[in-house]
Amino acid sequence: MADTRVLRDGLHFGEGPRRGPDGRLYYSDFYAGEVHALDLTTGEDEVVVAFDGQPSGLGWLPDGRLLVVSMLDHTVRRLEGDDLVLHADISDIATYHANDMLVDGEGRAYVGNFGFDLHGLITEVGVAKLLEPGFDPPGAALALVQPDGSVSVAAEDLKFPNGMALLPDPDDPDGHIGSGNILVVAETVAFKLTSFSVDRNGSLQNRRVWAEVKEFGIAPDGIAGDGDGVWVAPALQPAVFRVTEGGKITHRVETTQTCFAVAVVDDKLVCLTAPDSHPDVVKPERLGKVEIYDLGN
Repeated sequence: MADTRVLRDGLHFGEGPRRGPDGRLYYSDFYAGEVHALDLTTGEDEVVVAFDGQPSGLGWLPDGRLLVVSMLDHTVRRLEGDDLVLHADISDIATYHANDMLVDGEGRAYVGNFGFDLHGLITEVGVAKLLEPGFDPPGAALALVQPDGSVSVAAEDLKFPNGMALLPDPDDPDGHIGSGNILVVAETVAFKLTSFSVDRNGSLQNRRVWAEVKEFGIAPDGIAGDGDGVWVAPALQPAVFRVTEGGKITHRVETTQTCFAVAVVDDKLVCLTAPDSHPDVVKPERLGKVEIYDLGN
């Protein structure tokens, strides 16, 4: 039995959940081409913007303007009034679909990408291929987009860089060396979480393995920071796991179907679920859900 309650259903495939400046949950629905804002108290859901494309990661500039990853044309868009205008073009970095994004308090955006045709590979050889010991997919670069839209490579050779979270750096709590933060990145098809120290200019240093999670059957997709740990959507299981550095599982929350993205909004864990991630399954149907778990439980 699931630990969560379903607040919203009827999605194609929800991704990129984030707490917005107004306290609502913002999320993308890939195949509807929509960005939504959902009141977690009332359940009222609003389409903030829709476009002829496939949205994913979300974030905000310091002045409150919304940034949206446009997956298929490898861009980051900025919402100006009712229009999504070009904020940054990462097509020189993204080698396949652009995907999740984290925007820090300075307005710097870290943007991942698939690196290769994951769903094409799954169609051809099945998801079990990803679990084989010798499987070594192409790496992908993580893009760093500055607030003015300039683009650079933040890190290279990540295996499907996906969800990200900023956590306090225990070795630099006051920011004397860098920003005082570490960036944790989910490498989905490497079944691990990788961390970096964040410099004051947003550059990433001191790459290391933060947690190996393959033994738990976790292909980390979306993640959300929570104190000294992260909540991880496993992409292969109807559950969410809280993981701390070194790979310790501290909590497991059961969902009604496979979880692909998570967010922590106040005292609630938000889980975006679907029966599958393959477009052949979820694009024609509306089986995606927004599920809620009260962290005070």
